[in-house]
Amino acid sequence: MDQWIAHIAHSVGTEPAMARIAVGHVFGFLQKRHPGPADELIDRIPGAREAIADAAAAPRKKSILGGMLGGVGGVLGGSKGEMLALTSELTALGLSADQLKRLAHEIFGGAELVIGKEKLRVMTDPIPGLSGFLWPNG
Repeated sequence: MDQWIAHIAHSVGTEPAMARIAVGHVFGFLQKRHPGPADELIDRIPGAREAIADAAAAPRKKSILGGMLGGVGGVLGGSKGEMLALTSELTALGLSADQLKRLAHEIFGGAELVIGKEKLRVMTDPIPGLSGFLWPNG
């Protein structure tokens, strides 16, 4: 996983430690929403469970945008609320909107290589806007 994290960090423009926490947050989000397919993905990536645990244990920084997104996420609930809460966690790490896009492409591109597009789509299609972002041509 260390090489993949280093690649993600380089692509996103951040430090590997931050990239690892971000990946942990995303994997934790997927695991909460889709335990079966997410567990298959996580079990196939050595160190993924540790990244999830590290993200859960990481000190939470508050940002103005992150606080607003988290608050709106709590009000909305459901998949939109969960997605906003995840976005809040990631922006609190200091990631910009552009970095979040690159992070998503790297994580889900790697996940597709591990479990295949069909299994990945089971997890991503229900997330508003994510499927169209990841696979704009269907």
